[in-house]
Amino acid sequence: MRGFVLFAMGVLAALVALVAYGILFPGPPPLTARDVSNTVAQALASATPPPALSEQVYAAIQPSFVYIQVKARDTGGTASGTVGSGVIVDAGGDILTSLHVVTNATRIQVTFADGTKSDAQMVTFEAQNDIAVLRASQLPSQVVPAVLGNPGALRIGDEAYVVGNPLGLYSSLSAGVISGLDRSFTPEKGTQRLQGLIQIDAAVNPGNSGGPLLNRYGQVVGIVTALVNPSGQDAFAGIGFAVPINVAGSAAGMPPD
Repeated sequence: MRGFVLFAMGVLAALVALVAYGILFPGPPPLTARDVSNTVAQALASATPPPALSEQVYAAIQPSFVYIQVKARDTGGTASGTVGSGVIVDAGGDILTSLHVVTNATRIQVTFADGTKSDAQMVTFEAQNDIAVLRASQLPSQVVPAVLGNPGALRIGDEAYVVGNPLGLYSSLSAGVISGLDRSFTPEKGTQRLQGLIQIDAAVNPGNSGGPLLNRYGQVVGIVTALVNPSGQDAFAGIGFAVPINVAGSAAGMPPD
């Protein structure tokens, strides 16, 4: 009997100790449905990667990008239509593009990022750099000049992004690297040898000419001018060229540096 009493007292003491421990050291409150939902949301948010660098570059240049349509006649009087690209480079809405895009043009029409369409005129050009400056007769309600970068800071292997209208596909992005600097090139259908070009392996095709070459910060560091097509086809073969923006910008009256 005495043993039973001692056992019962031991059990009672253990229960009292457990109760006292629970009072002195309370455990966490039970999770509610809202707690579980918030925890899951936080886990998903932390697992979502940040936007791709290329996405940020594309978004940065879009308000300044210009679609160019040209009607022209060649020296024989044959009419043709071509597509090119351009970029707004100052608060007045001046557009930089490649001269060969608008050579012999009988009409130039530009389309801005907000959908505004306007006829445009070439106001100046530099044949030695294949650069032309266009001015639209009607500007969009908001003119957003591109942010210009420093081509002198480029290094081989740096990221290179090109936005243009290849084969008429509006505002297409391609990506690659800076493949070479201070290159020289004579276009297949031209006689003017272009100097000091930036070489890139980001894909460029007919319709990209005049479009911006961008660095990783979305800054314009060049104007696309040519592609190398050793096969004789108007298709990209892994080598494209751009005029450094400090050189191209001089045609628009910008300081060279």
